[in-house]
Amino acid sequence: MSRPAALRIALAGMAALAVAMGIGRFAFTPILPMMQDDAGLSVAAGGYLASANYLGYFAGSLFAPRLRVRDETAVLGSMLIIGIATIAMGHVASYPAWLVLRLIAGIANAWIAIFAFSWCLDRLAGLQQPVLNSLIFAGVGAGTLVVGVICAMLMQWPAPSAQVWMVLGTLALVVTAVVWPIYRGGGDVRRAVARATGGGVPWSRDAVLLVFCFGVSGFGYIIPATFLPAMARTIIPDPAVFGWAWPVFGAAAMISNIVAAALLRGYATRRIWMVCHLVMACGVMIPVFWGGIAAIMVAALCVGGTFMVITMLSIQEARAVAGAHAVQLTAAMTASFALGQILGPIVASLLFEAGFGFASGLLLAGALLAASAVMLWRT
Repeated sequence: MSRPAALRIALAGMAALAVAMGIGRFAFTPILPMMQDDAGLSVAAGGYLASANYLGYFAGSLFAPRLRVRDETAVLGSMLIIGIATIAMGHVASYPAWLVLRLIAGIANAWIAIFAFSWCLDRLAGLQQPVLNSLIFAGVGAGTLVVGVICAMLMQWPAPSAQVWMVLGTLALVVTAVVWPIYRGGGDVRRAVARATGGGVPWSRDAVLLVFCFGVSGFGYIIPATFLPAMARTIIPDPAVFGWAWPVFGAAAMISNIVAAALLRGYATRRIWMVCHLVMACGVMIPVFWGGIAAIMVAALCVGGTFMVITMLSIQEARAVAGAHAVQLTAAMTASFALGQILGPIVASLLFEAGFGFASGLLLAGALLAASAVMLWRT
């Protein structure tokens, strides 16, 4: 296969991750302010919807190794599920149904993340084109950016939240149709990473540290990643202004991987991870101490520019610490990250409903990130 064929594989992985994260997970974030307006959704109810999606991600991660299907079948099937579940969000007006649909989208989200990486990395490694791996990771930021821009434009229309859900679900199905021939014609390389199971987690002091710190990053980033546009809306109600907080988040996530790849040539992985936690902590807490829409945008840059870099670095550290058992340690870290994502919106929502506002949840997340940065530095 030629380099153009390898590029098509990388772009197919990028597209799958864009659908999984940009629509399956993060579409809810810019739509939340719209649902508050036209569906009367409270902050607490929004937090539970977000956590239902993250619970699905956690469950999907646990059951993914038991799926007896080819990687490409899992990816395409999951992309279809996300498209259909997202369209259904606009067709129903029942909160319990929304919870179920967000749970389903979360399960499919996890399967894409696992099987798309496996499918793409197996083939790019065989073609000796690992430099294209960065395109796959960029799919998360690209999907978030595109969805954020679409939502910002539709908010100014203004379009109801139900219509936005249907637009994004249709977009997911269109992207699925575009990449379908690439996945179906990608060869016979089967799932390797998901089957690499044997033995338990190689627990050590370093392993516990990685699991804890990655879980903290999940708790820390998910609060602004869930409520950032809603926070911006409380400052400036004009969607022409607050609606652009989420595209900024996505752009930072997309660009940060390239910057991190350059830094890894001269600095230790764990040192960069530590700096990312400090930058994220600053981004999380900035809106507490600095008012105005500028603070929200800086928070979007700091948090968006670090959460995917932390994911890449954590995978590298798991390989360094666990060696042949890296798959087991990575699975434990992923579970910890997923639990952090589940707890973050719930804790933030409960504190908000108790009268403490968004500030209390942000301060808690920032403090945990700072503490974990100190732990990374000491090791």
